[in-house]
Amino acid sequence: MSSFFIGIIAIAATIFLYYFSKKLHSRKPNPFTMPIFLCTASIVLFLFLTGIPYETYMVGGQWIDLLLGPIVVSLAVPLYREIYLIKKYAGAISIGIFAGSLTGVITGIAGAKLFGFEDWLIQSVAAKSVTTPIAISITDTVGGNMSMAAVFVMIAGVSGGMFGPVILKLCRIHHPIAKGLSIGTASHAIGTAKALENGRIEGAISVLSMTISAVVVSFLVPFFLTFM
Repeated sequence: MSSFFIGIIAIAATIFLYYFSKKLHSRKPNPFTMPIFLCTASIVLFLFLTGIPYETYMVGGQWIDLLLGPIVVSLAVPLYREIYLIKKYAGAISIGIFAGSLTGVITGIAGAKLFGFEDWLIQSVAAKSVTTPIAISITDTVGGNMSMAAVFVMIAGVSGGMFGPVILKLCRIHHPIAKGLSIGTASHAIGTAKALENGRIEGAISVLSMTISAVVVSFLVPFFLTFM
């Protein structure tokens, strides 16, 4: 069977799994039935059991990957729609983004040191809370491992999307701006996708937080790593 044919099957299976996961999550809302988790876990398990190389899967998967650019650009739409609200709460939003970015960097570095991680691994986990391309760039600058950085980013995003809403509910945080700030700064694009499902305001603030926190973290990571 040719790689191209396997790629076609892979892309069809991915779309089917995502559709099935959404249906299941709508019927049984649960962190572990979230499409991003269930679909990703199913694909990884399938590739592992069948022995199909990731490169072969990406023959079809790259078509989805190509859509990421336009999707990121489209996130400007909810941001524009809520521009008045953003201006109104600009001070609180700025403080929230900085506090969230600072917390993400400090917990990443401190947690890694607490568990006795080697320096290169600490440098790789420091930028875990920002989107993958920026996290990889930051990690490369500070001397970490870029592949591991991508793994930590994925873990932060998926876990934030899965458990973020639950934690916010337990902490009785219901204001859409506060929820958007926390999700956007902690779990970047994956968390933002969940925030957009929860509401327009929450999604817009999460988009803003995700964008600005990436810039803030790019300054904070090198600064704190010099003192580790």
